[in-house]
Amino acid sequence: MAWQLGANPWIWHSPVTSEALGETLPRLAGWGFDCVELPLESPADWDPASTVKLLDATGLTPAAVIAVMAEGRNLVRADPATVRVTQDYLRRCVDAAHAVGAPVVAGPVYAPVGRTWRMDGAARSAAYEEWREHLAPVVAYAARAGVRIAVEPLNRYETSLLNTVAQTLDALEGLPEEPIGIALDTYHQNIEEHSLPEAVHAAAGRIAHVQVCANDRGAPGADHLDWPGFLRALHEVGYQGPLCIESFTAHNDAIAVAASVWRPLARSQDALATDGIGFLRRTLAAL
Repeated sequence: MAWQLGANPWIWHSPVTSEALGETLPRLAGWGFDCVELPLESPADWDPASTVKLLDATGLTPAAVIAVMAEGRNLVRADPATVRVTQDYLRRCVDAAHAVGAPVVAGPVYAPVGRTWRMDGAARSAAYEEWREHLAPVVAYAARAGVRIAVEPLNRYETSLLNTVAQTLDALEGLPEEPIGIALDTYHQNIEEHSLPEAVHAAAGRIAHVQVCANDRGAPGADHLDWPGFLRALHEVGYQGPLCIESFTAHNDAIAVAASVWRPLARSQDALATDGIGFLRRTLAAL
């Protein structure tokens, strides 16, 4: 099993700017990472041309552009102006991915993180239909750019729309399979799925991106998760993309509150990354 291993600069910085990338990417390369996620909180946060040069200089590949569904970005139960703003933002994410050579735009591309509401079966079906209608133009735009959208289900405290692989597959029904798939995140799966391996098998053929961290968002391995089972399942379903460590700094008020990071998640942010990649490489070698 020889997946590329990556990390997200959110471990240290938010927003992730060109300056932050210039500081972080050489260190990731020095620690042996193969690739990097590129969060795009706002379209002007980092410059694609300079980012390509930095990627070339460090030897890292762009694993994905990460879309951020902040307040005011919404494709479900939203007014037409908000839908248009959100579609335009997601198109800018696709543009950035295309410009740097990232194959995927990943994230909860449906509603702001933290927005929840109750739905019965009929309301949920209607919400999925509305979401598909509003996302379809973005999916078509991404397909023309050669970029795949990876839809991330979140845990119940961060959304009520898509929590599980099964729900996400239901919501995707009717959208073309090639340009849109699922982004798996072990943090959310640990809360919402009965079994990490079973969730992977349920998503077989639709997995477009994978994010990994401990059950508390710390370093992979510093937890109770079934990592051998999870990784074997990814191999069994033929997933060939990267595994990217996503976590967050507790030192930025906005992102700490959004991600509910109330305490340090490792002995240091650097250790979160280096302990995580070390654990993943050891575990993969032993499988």
